[in-house]
Amino acid sequence: RAFRYLCSLQILNNLFKIRNKGESGISWIDGIFQICVFILVDLADFLGISYEEINVWIFVIIWPLITIYQTVLILYLKSKFKKISL
Repeated sequence: RAFRYLCSLQILNNLFKIRNKGESGISWIDGIFQICVFILVDLADFLGISYEEINVWIFVIIWPLITIYQTVLILYLKSKFKKISL
């Protein structure tokens, strides 16, 4: 019973965090945003880090690294394709 109570408190806490974020006035955008925040909050709890930390990891570290990697790969493949087609 205590575990269920703690789980329900955690769910309510997550819902409270979500309800206070994403108020653009466009309901479908707010809905998608709230779902994404809910997923990030749960993932942060699972990993033992805060919501803010997971945002930094994803949007400041991982996403830019992937973008840089893809840009370099595209430029490399583009140059390789030019050599083959000549």
